Amino acid sequence: MKMKIILALLISWFMIGTAMAKSGNVDNGTEVYNKRCVWCHGEEGDGMGPGADRMNPPPRDFTSGMYKINTTGFDDMVPNDEDIYRMIADGMPNTNMPGWSDILSEQDMWDLVAYLKTFAGYEEEKPETQVDFGKQIPSSEDSLKKGAELFKDRCSECHGDAGKGVAIKKLKDDLGYRTWPRNLTKPWTFRGSNDPKDIYARISTGIPGTQMPNFANEKSKKKLSIEERWHVANYAASLAEKEKIVRGESTVIKAEKIEGDLPDAPGDERWATTASTTFYLLPQIIGKERFFTPSNDTITARAVYNDKDIVFLLEWDDRTKSTPGNADAENISDPGISEDSVALQFPVRLLETSEKPYFGMGDAVNPVNIWQWKGGTTDTAESVILLNSKGFAEIEKRDAAEVGLTAKGVYDNGTWRVVMKRSLVAADEEKDLSIELGKFIPVAFAAWDGSNGEKGSKHTMSTWYWLYLKPASGTDVYVVPLVVFALILGGLIWWARSAAKGK
Repeated sequence: MKMKIILALLISWFMIGTAMAKSGNVDNGTEVYNKRCVWCHGEEGDGMGPGADRMNPPPRDFTSGMYKINTTGFDDMVPNDEDIYRMIADGMPNTNMPGWSDILSEQDMWDLVAYLKTFAGYEEEKPETQVDFGKQIPSSEDSLKKGAELFKDRCSECHGDAGKGVAIKKLKDDLGYRTWPRNLTKPWTFRGSNDPKDIYARISTGIPGTQMPNFANEKSKKKLSIEERWHVANYAASLAEKEKIVRGESTVIKAEKIEGDLPDAPGDERWATTASTTFYLLPQIIGKERFFTPSNDTITARAVYNDKDIVFLLEWDDRTKSTPGNADAENISDPGISEDSVALQFPVRLLETSEKPYFGMGDAVNPVNIWQWKGGTTDTAESVILLNSKGFAEIEKRDAAEVGLTAKGVYDNGTWRVVMKRSLVAADEEKDLSIELGKFIPVAFAAWDGSNGEKGSKHTMSTWYWLYLKPASGTDVYVVPLVVFALILGGLIWWARSAAKGK
């Protein structure tokens, strides 16, 4: 009886699986492509569309016949139609390739699959092999331990010991474009999802056209068995730093009050128990020089204060420590290496309305105050500068020491941690903002990766978010509610007795 049930389930699964793929109409697929896809992928499907130069990674060259995300065997060039369809429907996270499922019909996407295959002459071709998934091994303490050992031996050379893609060599894809190893602690950037099964497929097939090899080839010295690939997939999935995921509802840095000295070093253990908020960073494309190819997309902020000062801890992942003058750093950098840098931006004054300065360095009517840290070179130490700005064209550089602004940064295993400190009360009320308790204060961020050609106006940035200094939790928080409760209870007792006497 059990065998019949299992057989029925297998037949049902097979029928559902084969029904998923639909035949496509090349003529309609051509129309869809010319309307939606040609601007990036080009008329010839070679990835040389009008917008290609401003994209990182560049658009896929369909004429090469290589698809990054596939589930056919590692030595089988012909893709599964379902894999192409999935990339069209879901898009490619952390790239310029959007998902089209909310715009195109299901049939339009299958038609597009049929047309895309013509660029490489795959119209009549069928894949001969598929990824062998074997029996999936669930994630467990034992699996993660084995995966960590295999990862260190096979993967850390490119992805780094902590899985953040720390660069020790300059990588280029088959077309000569600069590529960066995936930062495995950021699951939202995975092209084909961070589900262990999808990670297993990437390990098995590699990513064609890039330096990511396959680990299923029996002839390779780095070959992994099916069981070993599942262990590595489980370990890679476990690296996600969930506390640094951007959440739409989290728009406020909630600064907590500390009695006594504040943490003034990135490694102070008190930061570990301080609430953090992570924000998206986007390339600066407002003012010249515009920037389209960032290497980082988020920043995490924490803040604490006492009666006198406020301290921020800013954290962001950076695959390289960009130190101009250092030969190793320059070898893995794009031409024109510059210092890594980060900045905080505040309005010079709070407005009574909800209006804020323009987030792109303020405007003529509403200036901004900018605290900027720079990582230094082989000849100069790290530094902090203070800027006042009324837009990109009107910037005043000031002496940070005069207002008591200090900063200190530490780079470790692919992450910068920078502490910035300043007094709560503004040194110059005309140019600086006093940070007041209980008010929502606009704050914005900017960051520069010096190894990615980022300097000046070429950087990532955020829109306005909020800083809020939480009042200290004194005894009033507990005493006042108890007093109110006692008064209400006493009143109820008095009312009950009075009512009883009246009766």
